[in-house]
Amino acid sequence: MMLLLTWLVNALALLAVPYLLHSVQVDSFGAAMIAALILGLVNTLVRPVLVVLTLPVTLLSLGLFIFIINGLMFWVVAHLVNGFHVAGFGSAVGGALLYSIVSWALSTLLLRNK
Repeated sequence: MMLLLTWLVNALALLAVPYLLHSVQVDSFGAAMIAALILGLVNTLVRPVLVVLTLPVTLLSLGLFIFIINGLMFWVVAHLVNGFHVAGFGSAVGGALLYSIVSWALSTLLLRNK
């Protein structure tokens, strides 16, 4: 049940991003649900491999390269899901950052462990 609630919170966070960054568009709630699911899968399966492969660059940039990796994952998902559009790679980095912040805030407010 917690997994479904987390998925719903992430979809809501994805729906909030276009209101904060106009170069990201989500056409419908269904597209947000699919994009949130694929973002979760990509961040679980692909991101750790990329983090390990780019560890030297990440260390040299003092961890800032993680923002590039997150933007890349956001951009890839935008290309895979119909109804989820990102204008460019810079918008993807900004969208990924906003998505992380909004998702964290909503999770903290709505999914508190009591």
